[in-house]
Amino acid sequence: MTARPRPWGRASRRPLMMRTKTLAARHLAGPLTLPLTLPLVGLLLLTACSGAEPETAAQAKGTVNIDIHAWAGYEAQAAVMAHLLERELGYKVNKRPVKEDQSWKDFESGKVDVIVESWGHNDLKKTYIEQKKVALSAGLTGNKGVIGWYIPEWMAKRYPGITDYRNLNKYSSLFRTDKTGTAGQVLDGDPTFVTNDEAIIKNLGLNYRVVYSGSEAALIKAAQEATKNRTPLLMYFYEPQWLFTKIRLVKVSLPPYAVGCDDTAAKVACDYPPYLLDKIVSKRFAETGGKAYEFVRNFNWTNDDQNAVASDMINEKMSAEEAAERWVDENKIVWKDWIPR
Repeated sequence: MTARPRPWGRASRRPLMMRTKTLAARHLAGPLTLPLTLPLVGLLLLTACSGAEPETAAQAKGTVNIDIHAWAGYEAQAAVMAHLLERELGYKVNKRPVKEDQSWKDFESGKVDVIVESWGHNDLKKTYIEQKKVALSAGLTGNKGVIGWYIPEWMAKRYPGITDYRNLNKYSSLFRTDKTGTAGQVLDGDPTFVTNDEAIIKNLGLNYRVVYSGSEAALIKAAQEATKNRTPLLMYFYEPQWLFTKIRLVKVSLPPYAVGCDDTAAKVACDYPPYLLDKIVSKRFAETGGKAYEFVRNFNWTNDDQNAVASDMINEKMSAEEAAERWVDENKIVWKDWIPR
């Protein structure tokens, strides 16, 4: 996964072919050239007969290193990118599962070329784009991101006003768990996900505690069980997300987001901002990635597109590669303009 990638640009066997023709011409010219050319010709023949695999088109074009972060929508997007880079443009793609914060650090070492979906991360952008200048944005993905607190729809219908944060303390006993004691639980995902929940709880004076489930899969399972079994649940969640096509969740109204209300992490007392998700690439990849970089920059789709691929992965039990191939086969009208001319 961390092998050093081939240099960007088009590798070619053309110089070798030219040397072969020259050697053959000299050999035909007369015996004076025979002692010089024969060993080389023999070497070339030996190489040709050695059974070595010729370079594939992907190897000739170069390698693109894409990091995979821990949610299905991200993996779906990365799979579609990888499929088109390999099938349409002839690149080799290495995919590396890794935490978000580690990906940003690895822009410096060259281990990663592309983060396919970034949710804000203004602190990381300041460090690695503005200060260290080892990364840059490659434009928007087309996805519109939403982060917030959600409850199952049945709770919104049963408990009046529960979707207003000002009433949450009245209902906190519904959300108590063994881990939170007398406080209600707000169930979060992976601790490395973008979250202000601990600060929001403290600064709004809410009788709740954050409990980290550890993954997107755990959040989804909790939402499914809370819907099926009618058990109370208050959870951190986000869109785009295929789960919204399967069960009904209702967003809790936190104090409206205003520009600057989340500038100081410890003082956040507002909802999450709307996110226009973007792609982040290494500066080296932007400068030398050629058509691969152009393709990444051109990539743009919708929440529905991403949800379709992610849903096939989860609900149809397809691999990410199989789901990507299905989407690509059915949506050429969407992706054809991403391919550089």
